Formats: sequence, C-alpha cells, structure tokens
Amino acid sequence: MQARSVHYLICLILAACIMVAGCSIPGGRPEIVPGLPHGDLLVHFIDVGQGDSILVEFRDKAMLVDAGERDMGEHVIAYIRSRGIERLDVVVATHAHSDHIGGLRDVISTFPVGRFIDAGQPHPTVTYENLLTRIEELGIPYVVAERGQTIALDPDLEILIENPGKKPLGDINEDSIVLKVTYEDVSYLLTGDAGRPAEESMMKAGLDLDADVLKVGHHASRHASSAGFLAAVSPSISVITVGAGNDYGHPHEEVLERLGAIGSRIHRTDLEGTVIVATDGRVLAVTTEGNPSPSLTPRVTITQPPSGVYIAGLDLLDEEVLITNADATAANLTGWMITDEGTRNTYTFPLFTLDAGASVTVHTGPGNDTVTDLYWGRKGPVWNNDGDIATLSDPAGGVVSIMER
Repeated sequence: MQARSVHYLICLILAACIMVAGCSIPGGRPEIVPGLPHGDLLVHFIDVGQGDSILVEFRDKAMLVDAGERDMGEHVIAYIRSRGIERLDVVVATHAHSDHIGGLRDVISTFPVGRFIDAGQPHPTVTYENLLTRIEELGIPYVVAERGQTIALDPDLEILIENPGKKPLGDINEDSIVLKVTYEDVSYLLTGDAGRPAEESMMKAGLDLDADVLKVGHHASRHASSAGFLAAVSPSISVITVGAGNDYGHPHEEVLERLGAIGSRIHRTDLEGTVIVATDGRVLAVTTEGNPSPSLTPRVTITQPPSGVYIAGLDLLDEEVLITNADATAANLTGWMITDEGTRNTYTFPLFTLDAGASVTVHTGPGNDTVTDLYWGRKGPVWNNDGDIATLSDPAGGVVSIMER
C-alpha cells in the first residue's frame, strides 16, 4: 500500500493549499477548481466504452461500482492496480445487464472483496449466473440492496442506497441500485441505468436527491434524466459514461439539452476518457484522461444449444429476431416461443419447419409469413432499444437459446 500512502500525503498537501486559499463557497455549491485530483474522496468514472465502471476511493478504502462488459474486466483490473489498490472493500452491481456486470467476475477473482452488494433481481443470463456462482465459490458476503440501507466504507463517508425501493418496480433498469455518496459538504449521485419510473419513485419517496455530481442515468438515454429529476438533483457536474459511436445513439440530444438548461458542466467518457472528480469535502476538482477508448460494439451473448437451433441475431431498432438451424436435419419449431426480458411479450411459432442450415427472421409487426420471414402481428414495438433479452424456448418451456443486446 506504499504507493497509496504517498498519493494520500500529496492529496492532503494539495487539499490544505486549496483550503488556505479560501476556495470554498459558504452556503453554496462547492467551487470547481482545476488541477490534479486532491482530497480524501476520488471518484473515477472509468472509460469502459458503452458501459459503466466507477471506482470510489476514500482514504485507504475502495469501492467498485460495476465493471463494464466482460472484455473490459482486465482493463478495470489494470486501472485499479494503477491506483495501488490491493483490496476492494465493497463491490456493487447496480443491475444485471452485461455492460455493467460483464467484467465483475474477473475483478472479484483478482482482488479480495469485503462485501458484494447486488440489486438482487432475477435475470436469466449466463453472465449473471456465472457471477453469482463465483461470488458463492469465493465466499464473498452477499447483500441485496434496498432503499434506506447504508454502506459502511468509512465513518466519515456516508453512502445511502436510494433505489431500489422495498417493492421493486419489476424492470431490471428501473431497479438499478442508486447510491448517494456524501463527504462533508459534497455529494455524488450514482444512478446506474435508472430511468424515469425509478426517478419518480425516488422523488415520491421524498428522498434528498440534491447532489453536486451526477452520474447521468442510463448513459444519457432519453428514457432517463427527466427535467423534474434533474431539478431535484441540481448537479454542478454531470458525467456521462458512454461509448463512442454506440448503437443506441447515446447520449440523446434531449438529455444534453436538459442538462444544459440547469447549467450543469458535462463530462463524457467517449470524448474525454476516464473522468476523475475529487473533493476534500469542500471544493471539487475534475481531471480527465484525455484518451477515450475506441468505439466498442456492444458485446452480444449467444447461448448456442446442442440442438443447433439458436438465436443468431437481435435487432432492437428494426424489431427483428433471427433464428438459425445449424443442424444437418430440419427442425420442427411448431409451438416454440420467443420472449423478451421479463417475459412481458411472447411470440409462439405457428406450424413451421426450419430447414437444415436455414434461418428465419421473426418481425414484430404485421405481414405474410414465408419460409424466411415470420410476423408477430404486433401494432407496437416489443424490444427495448436501450437493451433487451430474447429467449428462445421449446414447447415445454425449456430455454434453448438466449441473446442479450
């Protein structure tokens, strides 16, 4: 821990210099000062492309919130090691989508972990199941988050769980863990992929959402960061964790406009690389890596069964699911089913046989069925453009293949 001790001493000296200079603003927002990170609390918004990973350092303690996609695990590990950190006191999985938890299995296999905090919502993906299995194998204490709980990292640091509520909203994103981290006069709100329903739930619960730094919800999707919520938070600094050229069009222009309307200073990992927001409890300092990761294509998880029939493609925007038969014999798909995340919508195959080596596209909207195209007949969309899961099941309900986008 020698490297961290030296860094901490430098932080104290810098913080003392700033306080002597009288940079804090009594009764107002903390001033944002230029220069190197300083102070007891450093929050690193690690650039992991289209995903989330946040490292919270407080004195000699460390908490990691998410770790991006699976192929980002080693990148997050290297970043943590570069900070001289040898142990993670707390690891938080805000929710079970792969762009948040994909790298966590590698991380918890590399560092000793004091506690693992999870949203605890069932999610039928191999990535999530493997993570839970690894937590159990390593004997890491496992806690399910609930509004009103606190995370004990250091007596001088308050970490409150603002979401999910006691009664989950029933959506993976909306039940994301939301954390409010407060050190003296400065607070950070870390929102995972919480969208408008979660925001409304927190506001209706009368929670103190006011924060100086906001991790913008759901990569600045238009389905989050409502005007009312942003007014309640009123952040001086807003950090958007997003990948360059991502398929979802994040950040959405509407969100950027709403952040601009409240006068928040915006930082983006796709433009600036890793963003570090540090504080001594009175003033804030922001530094950026200045070396953003290249555009990353969201990883696709395919579970291919022994039968050779599997989901080969899921186009969320065009509302299409591609089913392929890799076997040398035809497959009778009559009565098979395709469901979305949470099984809110189900498509049941009509009398249909998929030839060996052939594929069929299942479209959400209406149309005339052919040997290459089948139509759900829905008037509205089924697939969530911000991320969804397609599950292919046999007539008995057995899961045959899963794809997550």
